[in-house]
Amino acid sequence: MSLLNVLNQINTDEFEDEEKDKFLNRKDALNKMGNFGKKLALSAIPAGAIAAFSTPALAQSNDDVLGVLNFALTLEYLEAEYYQTGLDTGVIDSDAQTIYEQINQHEQAHVTYLQAVINQLGGTPVESPEFDFTAGGNFNPFENYQVFLILSQAFEDTGVRAYKGGAALINSSDLVLTRALQVHSVEARHAAEVRRLRGLTGWISGGAEDQGVPPAAQPVYGGEDQTTQAGVTISNIVSAGDVDSGDIAEAWDEPLTMDQVFSVANLFIVDNS
Repeated sequence: MSLLNVLNQINTDEFEDEEKDKFLNRKDALNKMGNFGKKLALSAIPAGAIAAFSTPALAQSNDDVLGVLNFALTLEYLEAEYYQTGLDTGVIDSDAQTIYEQINQHEQAHVTYLQAVINQLGGTPVESPEFDFTAGGNFNPFENYQVFLILSQAFEDTGVRAYKGGAALINSSDLVLTRALQVHSVEARHAAEVRRLRGLTGWISGGAEDQGVPPAAQPVYGGEDQTTQAGVTISNIVSAGDVDSGDIAEAWDEPLTMDQVFSVANLFIVDNS
C-alpha cells in the first residue's frame, strides 16, 4: 500500500482544528514530492495519527484484547497468592513485613481491577489456576526468606516486562491501555523495592546470574542486554566514556511476549488437564 493510500485512511475528525489543517496541508504536499521527500515528510505527521486510522482491520479484535487482559490477570493471581501465602506463613522478615503487606494489597487490588475491566468489555475473567510455588520441589520460598525474595523479584521483573510487551497488543483501546499502564507503573515500583531488599540496584542489570536468581528464571532477563532502541545504536550518539554498554542496557526494559512470560509462569502453575 502506498504512503498516500495509508494517509487517506486516517480519520482527521480525531484531530484538533489546527492539527487537522497542518496534516491536510502536509498530505497535499506529498503529491508533489519524490519518494525521498515523502519519507522525510512522515516525521511531520501528527503523533496521534496512528490511533486515528479508520480501517477496522488495523485495530485489535475485542477477543485479542480480552486475551491479553486475562493473561495479565493470571499473572496478578500468581503474585497475589504468592504474597498472601508469604504473609500467612510468617517467612517474611519483620523489617520487610509492612512492605509486603502493602505490595500484597496492591496485587489483590490489581486482581479486582482487571476483573472489572474484563467485565466492562463484556468478557469473562479467567479463574485463578492452582499454583505450586515450589515448582515441583525445586524451591522452598515459604521456608527460606532469601528464596522468597528471589522469586518475588523474578515475579515482579516478569510483570514489568510483560505489561510492556502487552501494551502493543491493546493499544486499540485508550481505556484498556490506560488501565494496563496504571498497573505497569506500580509493578515497576514493586520490582525496585524488592531488589532493594536484596541489596541490588532498583533496575535490571545483567542476566539471571547477575541477579542472583536460578537459571530457570533466565527468560525473565533474556534480551535485556540491548544497546539499540528503535533502530538507533545508542552508543553511537553518546559522548565516549560517559556511558558504557552496561549503562545503556540498564536504561531500558525490553518487552516480553506472552509465550516468554508463560515459560516462567508455567513453572509454578499446576497442570490440571
